[in-house]
Amino acid sequence: MAALLSELTRMPEPQRVYASDGTRLATYTWGDLDAPVVVLVHGFASNARDNWVQTGWVRDLTRAGYRVLALDQRGHGLSDKPHEAGAYAVQTLAADVENVMDVYLVDDAFYIGYSLGAFVGWEVARDLPQRITRAVLGGVPEGIPLTRLDLDQVRAYIDDGTPVQDRTTQNYIALTERVKGNDLRSLLALAEGMREQRTIGPDSAKAPTQPVLFATGSQDAVIEGSRALADAAPQGTFFAIPDRHHFNAPGARAFKDAALAFLGEAES
Repeated sequence: MAALLSELTRMPEPQRVYASDGTRLATYTWGDLDAPVVVLVHGFASNARDNWVQTGWVRDLTRAGYRVLALDQRGHGLSDKPHEAGAYAVQTLAADVENVMDVYLVDDAFYIGYSLGAFVGWEVARDLPQRITRAVLGGVPEGIPLTRLDLDQVRAYIDDGTPVQDRTTQNYIALTERVKGNDLRSLLALAEGMREQRTIGPDSAKAPTQPVLFATGSQDAVIEGSRALADAAPQGTFFAIPDRHHFNAPGARAFKDAALAFLGEAES
């Protein structure tokens, strides 16, 4: 059991990649350098280890013969954590992923993102249709992300410890504080930035044209929006992750199996 836990949680030393604005991004890679690449991008208030290593994704992907490339998105993990809302436009987050691929000389790859990482992945897939050959977008939300977060209550909680009354906001704070190293002020800036820049959700009229698997928990509040995006994508398919909600879907065996089967279709 101890050996299995070690395998699940082992992290390589992060390699720093500089974004175009100078933000340092922590990146990680596993597997054979000559193997097909899968880029992993985590969700809000998570990081590469929390979203992909501890849930067994890296283990299963490398065992299946893939090279894995992951990053801690800005504001998360061991990456820099700007406190300015202007640092967090979705186009900036997508450009970070594209820059990491460039630095690692990855010409083509599969993409797997969850929640915020799936939101970013929609943009990356649209930007790089010749380089992202297949994408798995898990729990992808419609509309402006994080709209249910009460920013004023979060700000008061950070500034003077005022108790948060809104239940959804309480859940977001608990999610943030669960992961070691999270900086609540930088994640507040992320939410503010997306709203101030009028970031909109994926536009179904401008869907990625490559094959995309949309996978969302059957108990997730965003499931119908995710299903609608799958219907809008020319090569979109939808998978309901059985008996999972937004926060426990990443660890589901059924999710991993569906993603591996979907990626494997490219080899058949």
